[in-house]
Amino acid sequence: MNFSSDSLHDLLTAWLGGSDWAYWVATAVVMLLTTLVIWVVWRLLDRWRKALHRWIDAEGRGIRAITFQEQQIFSEREIARFLHRAINYLWVAVRILLLLVWLNMVFTQFDWSREVALYVVSFVVTLVSQIVHSIVSYLPNLAIIVVVVMISRLVIHMVYAFFEGIRLERISLPGFYPEWARTSFGLSKVLIVAVTLVIIFPYLPGSSSPAFQGLSIFFGVLVSLGSTSVVANIMAGIVITYTRAFKVGDRVRLSDTEGDVIERSAFVTRICTNKNEEVAIPNAMVMNDHIVNFSAQAKEAGVLLHTTVTIGYDVPWPQVHELLQTAAQKTEEVLDDPEPFVLQTSLDDNYVAYELNAYTRKPSGKAKISSDMHANIQDGFREAGIEILSPHYRANRDGSEKAIPPADA
Repeated sequence: MNFSSDSLHDLLTAWLGGSDWAYWVATAVVMLLTTLVIWVVWRLLDRWRKALHRWIDAEGRGIRAITFQEQQIFSEREIARFLHRAINYLWVAVRILLLLVWLNMVFTQFDWSREVALYVVSFVVTLVSQIVHSIVSYLPNLAIIVVVVMISRLVIHMVYAFFEGIRLERISLPGFYPEWARTSFGLSKVLIVAVTLVIIFPYLPGSSSPAFQGLSIFFGVLVSLGSTSVVANIMAGIVITYTRAFKVGDRVRLSDTEGDVIERSAFVTRICTNKNEEVAIPNAMVMNDHIVNFSAQAKEAGVLLHTTVTIGYDVPWPQVHELLQTAAQKTEEVLDDPEPFVLQTSLDDNYVAYELNAYTRKPSGKAKISSDMHANIQDGFREAGIEILSPHYRANRDGSEKAIPPADA
């Protein structure tokens, strides 16, 4: 491809008489016309560039921020800055192209520079044609990638709708519980994405090159060496989900921590304690210790609260049973059915140990319910004039006063 003006030069030379001075005059005219045309095009394009910049900066230009749900990804100013830079880069490319055209038109007028000009133009044209050819030849692979990605997105959407129906109990499967839906969808999504990557990998540009394969192996080794604890926590989280050990909102005791489960993620389980402290426990640690779930039976049979008091042998045990049961029945959130009951757990040297057991359906309020029940026990035994010998009390039977608060206390 040649951008020279030999025909115009020859025409001017012939019109001026064909002499040597006519040749040089024609050369000067062609160079001047070429420079003038390039300069006019340059000025017009520069004016359009400035007009585009002004339009981008103008109010009401129609540029809107890019957001995802409630999070702003790119602001209007960032988008405007990107457009300004894109226009400036395009303007640099256009100026280089105009300069190449001008050099070709000028240098082809001289025998000593014609070969250089033709070589530069040929090099640029060959480079651009190779780039265009590579892009065009890659379009079939790109089409395959787009189709595979679209199909995988459709499959993910269908799987999500299926598991969402299970979670909302619009779909029921025997032996499959609604709380498994989110974890099952996450596992299915990871599997679908992995299969998609395996399918489209051979169609990626440079996927067959040794450098690309070596880089993939390098990152694979890094991930495998550095993700041991991560994988352990993820697998533990999956096991916890499918064993139905607990769910969000349950009152549990994990290791030495007791509280309400507020979050169960792939890596950690978060618990809010009675002191309103948020404790994050890695799932692997949860799996390595026993789990006590106070809410598992709370809705149906109720969870059992218990406390122990020690009373001397001089107090009849039926009276102690009655006082303890009455104290439990006066406590709010304690169930009447099943009714509270008392067990005599030990006969010690100086006293009998009585264990009061009461049912409640609010395990998250265990601390407050137990506190109220203890207060009712103290009031009941004080009114009955009975000493509570807990945890230890030495009685001197020589006329000492009993360890009972006064009636007006």
